[in-house]
Amino acid sequence: MKIHFIGGARTVTGSLHLLHINGKKILLECGLFQGRRKDTYEKNKNFPFDPKEIDVLILSHAHIDHSGNIPNLVSKGFDGLIYATAATVDLCQIMLRDSAHLQEKDIEWVNKKRSKKGEPPVEPLYTLDDVEKSMEHFIGVQYNKTIELFDGINFSFRDAGHILGSAGVHFEIKENSNKKISLGFSGDIGRPESPVIKSPDVLRDLDILIMESTYGNRLHSPSEEVEEELAQTINQIVNNSGKIIIPAFAVGRTQTIVYVLHKLFDQNRIPEIPIYVDSPLAVDATNVFRSHPECLDRETYRVFLQNGEDPFGFSRLKYIKKVEESKELNDKPGPMIIISASGMAEGGRILHHLANNIENPKNLILFVGYAAEQTLARKIMDGEKRVNIFGEEYEVKAKVKTMDYFSAHADQNELLDYLRLNPTKKLKNIFLVHGEEDQAIPLRQKLLTKGYKTVEFPASGSIYEI
Repeated sequence: MKIHFIGGARTVTGSLHLLHINGKKILLECGLFQGRRKDTYEKNKNFPFDPKEIDVLILSHAHIDHSGNIPNLVSKGFDGLIYATAATVDLCQIMLRDSAHLQEKDIEWVNKKRSKKGEPPVEPLYTLDDVEKSMEHFIGVQYNKTIELFDGINFSFRDAGHILGSAGVHFEIKENSNKKISLGFSGDIGRPESPVIKSPDVLRDLDILIMESTYGNRLHSPSEEVEEELAQTINQIVNNSGKIIIPAFAVGRTQTIVYVLHKLFDQNRIPEIPIYVDSPLAVDATNVFRSHPECLDRETYRVFLQNGEDPFGFSRLKYIKKVEESKELNDKPGPMIIISASGMAEGGRILHHLANNIENPKNLILFVGYAAEQTLARKIMDGEKRVNIFGEEYEVKAKVKTMDYFSAHADQNELLDYLRLNPTKKLKNIFLVHGEEDQAIPLRQKLLTKGYKTVEFPASGSIYEI
């Protein structure tokens, strides 16, 4: 057995790992790499393997950095099945279409600039037609149901508690020598006390684990403290009639923020101000949440089904799909809250809201999750005073705040707790992925201290033979 680490290795984007088991090639994830425009196109366009030779793809969840390059894989010849949970399949239906739309719009802008320079046009990574073809390959699988992939290779999904439908993957492998191996892929691990969806169902009794490490170097604040901090922050901006701009991923983060705001309003901890969710994708994704109550945690399930309330919709909240309504927000006076995608501010309507509000010191740019290196969100988080948006330079005069609690990723202690059912004598190989060096190395040290013998932080392109 060999593991080839390609994407999501020493970075948090473009998750892509290739397993060679008993003569079969099994791809874990096929995500889009996000970062500097000049780097991303070539990285996403080309695979370091022949897609026609991949036997099967297993997808942990629908976030674009894990699923977003699937249509490109299919267009280049992949013809196998794609296994995911039912909720992930439903989310991919809307997210991949949205991604294709953004790809086509983005390439239009690029080609206008190339035309002015006398350069030939380039093609989008994929089109809506490619998305429709790729969706024909998806198979929805229930949690905890064992699936026989090939002779001697079985797998099952465990709820990862990260976003709706997210899963860890547990492989049971019998090699040609009849040696049995238990291999786990954590996917992105959620938080035990996160609102809306269920807590993670940990993988157990593993021999090998490929594990995310996004927040391997930090701890999240307790939920009660964060809710009070958020309420105080909102009240301060409201008192100055400012706008609060929240870049948030349309799937998972947006629904969590809406849920918490609903709670704060009901408790009279924040005033009556309008809230806008300006993201067509978030509107569609929220409807998918409503159609999968089996994935919701006990509190949300009770509010949603038993009390007849909608935790994702209330009187102060308006979902926006039309471009005209989105543009109208520019001229509306504060106070207000605008939640818009994407969380890393690399595309979507959030760019327009940042351009229109970032130079006003009354306003607040509130980040509620992780942003990768070189993304616009990361630059603003890191305190850069001037940033480029749509090719124009803007001075960052608005207040900037980051609240990591709302991240759907487990923190260091929660990652360590994820391993509680894996004895150090049995779990012989841990590979840390989906994390940058300053996140993964502290987690690696903690794991070694706990007695795990071999903890690797593989580089992109590295191959390990087990």
